Parts: sequence; structure tokens; C-alpha cells
Amino acid sequence: QVQLVESGGGLVQAGGSLRLSCTPSGRTSSRYAMGWFRQAPGKEREFVAAISWSGGSTNYADSVKGRFTISRENAKNSVYLQMSSLIPEDTAVYYCAADYAHGPFSLASSYKYWGQGTQVTVSS
Repeated sequence: QVQLVESGGGLVQAGGSLRLSCTPSGRTSSRYAMGWFRQAPGKEREFVAAISWSGGSTNYADSVKGRFTISRENAKNSVYLQMSSLIPEDTAVYYCAADYAHGPFSLASSYKYWGQGTQVTVSS
């Protein structure tokens, strides 16, 4: 069993930056694909970014390309989402996801493990 713990959310003004972190605990290995998803009030959960277990491949939603960067540090078993040039439309609960496969995957159904989410609020 793998537990995922997200951190780094908060309130930021438009144009600002935040870095989210996700650290798995329990049965852990660096050989898992990781992804970030988000869900805004009244909307469905949507894909944000994903990274392969090796870190060599990444995938981004069109809405965040050029503004967000996903990375991983396997020595720390952690994955990060650096968010820059934030806009109010980025306001959502952000979820970390993982699965024991190479990846990267943009479909939520590809991931077995999910974190509880961290709130990101961007004020205008």
C-alpha cells in the first residue's frame, strides 16, 4: 500500500508562483509514474501534468504548458509541480497520483494511488 502526501498549496496573487510536493510513504519505490490532477468547484477532475518513473518523459495539459513544470527527485522519493504565472483559473484542489508503471499517463484511470489533495487559490 502506498500513501501519497501533498504539500505546498496556499493562497497566491495572480502572476505568482507556488511549488507543490508529493511524497509517497509505505511501500515505496522510485519505479512509479506520477501525475498531478486538479479539481475546481463544480468541475470534473482534470489532468495537469505527468512524469515517467525515470523522469525522462513528461506530459502537460495545454492549459498549463509553459507555466508549470513537473519534476522528480527519486533519491527523496518526491515529485514536484512548480507553478508560475498563476491565474485565477488555476484555483483548485490539486491531487498527486501514482502507479507502478513507466508512464507518463494523462488519464486518471491509469493511477491506482491518490493523495488527499492540497488547495491552491489564486486571487485576482
